[in-house]
Amino acid sequence: MATASLSLPAKHCTLRVVPMPADLNQNGDVFGGWVMAQVDVAGAIPAMRRARGRVATVSVNSFLFKQPVSVGDVVSFYADIVRVGTTSITVRVEVYAERNYAAPIIVRVTEAELTYVAIDGDGRKRQIPPEN
Repeated sequence: MATASLSLPAKHCTLRVVPMPADLNQNGDVFGGWVMAQVDVAGAIPAMRRARGRVATVSVNSFLFKQPVSVGDVVSFYADIVRVGTTSITVRVEVYAERNYAAPIIVRVTEAELTYVAIDGDGRKRQIPPEN
């Protein structure tokens, strides 16, 4: 595992959270499922904005855990749309952790790509409106 410090991306952070002790697995690291749930939330935000309404996750295209996340890390999620189809939107999410406040370090902990489908009020697939 590389521990070289990075900088946070110079773009809008979609979501920022701090995991708590209840989010830890038996080894003392944050559950991978907790990270996956936060990635899904972060990815849905630009998808909902672009779809101008509800979306549902239809596919996790890739998910790579690069470093563990620890309790107390400030975890930042950066989500960007990479493809817009007729009814679907694919989003790439990069996740960084800020840790060790005595000697601060930033590490990339996760990368993922998810696809969402736009849905109507009844949960049926709908077309994505054209961009303004």
